[in-house]
Order: sequence, then structure tokens, then C-alpha cells
Amino acid sequence: MSDTRSTNLAAQEALGGVLNDKDIERLADYFDADVVDHDPAPDQAPGVEGIKTFWTTFFTAFPDAKITPAIVAADDDTVTAVLDIKATHTGEFLGHAATGKTVTARGIQTARFADGKIVERWGVTDELGILQQIGAV
Repeated sequence: MSDTRSTNLAAQEALGGVLNDKDIERLADYFDADVVDHDPAPDQAPGVEGIKTFWTTFFTAFPDAKITPAIVAADDDTVTAVLDIKATHTGEFLGHAATGKTVTARGIQTARFADGKIVERWGVTDELGILQQIGAV
């Protein structure tokens, strides 16, 4: 395994820990300040500040969210992770009031790294499935 691939995999793993710890400020340790998010949330600001805002909003809706990697694959520049999410809906999510329901969802993210930080990301999470589980659709 190349040193770059190992570095990127270690950064991805550490990022998972930061997210599970809800340590929003540490996201800047893993995302470049000017990260390009090719799949931003509606009205998400650019760069790492937009990433921070997204996760702050998500963790407000699902404060006990646990993100578990199911599959992780990497080459020298990118890491792709299939992620399982389990959480309880205790705050507003996409305009829907808290329901107290537990949800599970799958997400996939591909990140391109440079110098150990994410400089581009692509991703999708099963938001429709989450909305169905909370009874919103």
C-alpha cells in the first residue's frame, strides 16, 4: 500500500471518529478550507464552513447519530466509503419536526485528498428513506 493511500485511509478513519464525537470544529483538520462539495445540501455555503454547517444541522436533528463504515476502498488519491447511519430524530430535519423515531440509512461518499485533507467530495445519503422512516412522506 502506498504512503499516500495509507495517509488518506487514516484521515478518513479519523474523520469518522470526529463525526461520531460531533466535534464540528475538528472538521477543518480533514477538509481543506476551500473543499469543493460536488453534492452540497440545499443552500450549503462553499468550503469547509459549509461542511461544518451541514453537520451542525444534521446533528441538531439527530444528536445520537452513529456513523459506521460498511465498505471503504481507496487508491492513491481517493477514498470511497459506504456508511451506515443510525439515529433518533429529536430535532427538525428538512422542515419536519422531531418525531422521536429511530432511523437507519446508508450513505456513500467519495473524497479526493491532497496533502492528507479532502479537497473534493461527492456523496449521497438516502434522505428519502429517512423522511419515510420519520413519517414525512
